[in-house]
Amino acid sequence: MKQYDLYGIGNALVDMEFKVSDEKLAELGVDKGLMTLIEEDRHHELVAQLGDLAHKKASGGSAANTVIALAQLGGSGFYSCKVANDALGDFYLSDMKDCSVDTNLDNSTRSDGNTGKCIVMVTPDADRTMNTYLGVTVNLSESEVSAEAIANSKYVYMEGYLVASPTGKAAAVKAAALAKDAGVPTVLTLSDPNMVNFFHDGLLEMAGDDLDLLFCNEDEATLMTKTDSVEAAAEALKKLAKQFAITVGAEGSLVWDGNTMHKIPADKVEVIDTNGAGDMYAGAFLYGLTNGMDFVKSAELASRAASKIVTHFGPRLPAEQTRALLG
Repeated sequence: MKQYDLYGIGNALVDMEFKVSDEKLAELGVDKGLMTLIEEDRHHELVAQLGDLAHKKASGGSAANTVIALAQLGGSGFYSCKVANDALGDFYLSDMKDCSVDTNLDNSTRSDGNTGKCIVMVTPDADRTMNTYLGVTVNLSESEVSAEAIANSKYVYMEGYLVASPTGKAAAVKAAALAKDAGVPTVLTLSDPNMVNFFHDGLLEMAGDDLDLLFCNEDEATLMTKTDSVEAAAEALKKLAKQFAITVGAEGSLVWDGNTMHKIPADKVEVIDTNGAGDMYAGAFLYGLTNGMDFVKSAELASRAASKIVTHFGPRLPAEQTRALLG
């Protein structure tokens, strides 16, 4: 009996989410719809300019949001990450505990410096734009990987954002190797079009030659496969992963179970905020796979979950709303 449904590894970021206009984005000089890495000075500059706007704060990072979603549904998760021994690090650790997610964090593993932060700016069209100061998570390394937790998990989930850090990529590759040694399936999310644009070969290295499951959106899929349609990308991805799921916004998702391609519709909803939709999709999908659902039923749960979270401001739902998705 495995202790954890899911072991995740990724960046630890405290999310600060703001509602902004397109004009404000232009004024700030921010590229809309993408994740951009920034330095600490730029982070403080943006916060100062956004300071008069109300915002929400939560522990985050792409893989963290996925593990939290799975835990809210009733699954069990472990998250390997790196935060500093500072106030935001305390907040992050406390929030993860409140979400019932075990981590590698304790006072002995937290370093000097600053915990990573992500400014998330949501425009009226529900698009999300992220400017991320990685802080100490840029030094996430193999030291944060837990071989014991991996061996006691049903799946290992790697965040594509780790490819931007040499030590972070090495940590993901190490986690995948340990998973394979322990007979645990590996999962990769491509995370963001910018990651594919700038770190294509590094993502291939993280995927390895025996990837069990891949998550991506339509833009990431076409960029990764150098194709010009989601259908062509889907054919090409069969060579990269045994199974995969491509989200296509309001159209739902296209999923390959290893034998058959399935089109999974999305609920028709009024979209408020797309931040966290892909993370929620992956978390619900993996909850289904680790809790008795077949591949299609897991995809249908994931689609319902993603459709629900985009009606809500913030990267995750209140726990009771997530649990209600199970009916």
